[in-house]
Amino acid sequence: MNMLKEVFIESWHALARNRTRSSLTMLGIVWGITSVTLLIAYGSGFRKVLVDGFDAFGRSVVIAWPGQTSSQAGGQRAGQKVRFEEADIEMVKANAGFVKTICPETVHNDSLTYGDRLANTAIRGVCPEYGTMRNEVAGEGRWLNATDEVERRHVVFLGNVLKTQLFSGRDAVGETVLIMGQRFTVVGVMDRKMQLSNYFSSDDRSAFIPHSAAGDLWDTKYASVLVFAPIAPQYEKRASKQVLAAIAERQHFSPSDEKAIQMFGRDEFRPIIDGLTIGLQVLLLFIGMLTLGIGGVGVMNIMLVSVDERIREIGLRRALGAKKWHIKLQFLAETMLLMLMGGVIGIGLSYLLSWAVGTLPLLGPLFEDDSGKGDIHLHISIFTVLLSTAVLVVTGIASGLVPAFKASRLDPVEALRYE
Repeated sequence: MNMLKEVFIESWHALARNRTRSSLTMLGIVWGITSVTLLIAYGSGFRKVLVDGFDAFGRSVVIAWPGQTSSQAGGQRAGQKVRFEEADIEMVKANAGFVKTICPETVHNDSLTYGDRLANTAIRGVCPEYGTMRNEVAGEGRWLNATDEVERRHVVFLGNVLKTQLFSGRDAVGETVLIMGQRFTVVGVMDRKMQLSNYFSSDDRSAFIPHSAAGDLWDTKYASVLVFAPIAPQYEKRASKQVLAAIAERQHFSPSDEKAIQMFGRDEFRPIIDGLTIGLQVLLLFIGMLTLGIGGVGVMNIMLVSVDERIREIGLRRALGAKKWHIKLQFLAETMLLMLMGGVIGIGLSYLLSWAVGTLPLLGPLFEDDSGKGDIHLHISIFTVLLSTAVLVVTGIASGLVPAFKASRLDPVEALRYE
């Protein structure tokens, strides 16, 4: 421990003898580590925004669309049209152990009116559990509850954009709107939702009413889609197979006929998220490493110059008994000290720049939102600092090895004679 301390003290004195050169060399490291840290932080922020955008659809939810059978089974002809009925839902509940929640959703495109204002939108009849499955968070009021469904209450939950179209800046909760000529009371308004995937219509622009109340407006015998959630995200595929098998048994088609029911869930999102974000993160890290590598080359060149300037010193130390590894350690320590000092300043500068920049626009302009929820926040996490430090250390070792080996391989006699 004492020897290492002495080595670093000597390294400090060696760098201090050429302060201007050391400072200019360190400047390249500061710029390199700042670039690495900020690019990693940008990549992490970009990934978080995209993941949140896809999670807005539902963290663990599958949408089942009715299709047509493509194979014969049990005497039934191929091309049979599949329709979702209440009996199908009961069949799934009784036989699909991997399904946590399932409910029908029926959709009708029509208009909502409030006073002299009118908005055409998708009116969606759903069950109370739908809100949890689809991440429908109330910014005002509440979501639909079980009592609304049981008592066939004429209540409506409005998407944020739809509420703005009808009410502008006024409070909507408690007000009455007309849906297909019938009065519905607004019980809640959705919090701003920036989702990168939807069906029928954006949730922000939709109106949600109890499935039972939807039956007072249109025929709800056949559901437009079935929405279900597995007991855990990792069981999504098993739950989907069980849903298909249960409905196939009731409607007499092959349980392996995937064209009969089209499933769309989080497993469909994962390759998109990973392809976009991980690829970008690797690219940004590579660019940052190249920038830091250029600084490392500068350090290597300066240390090679330092070796040439100190040939007689190296020869004297070898003559007094210093081993080759002592010389290697000395020059490697000087390189690492230079890198680490630059790294500390660079990471400090990264925190300052990330604070100064704050957020970078991404989804905000797309969704006309200025709250910053859909934008990239340059948050420098402990993981980012550790990854940047690891890159710095690897670059430092690589930059210091060449001059360290060159210094250790000098012949002591020739070094003492060097002028």
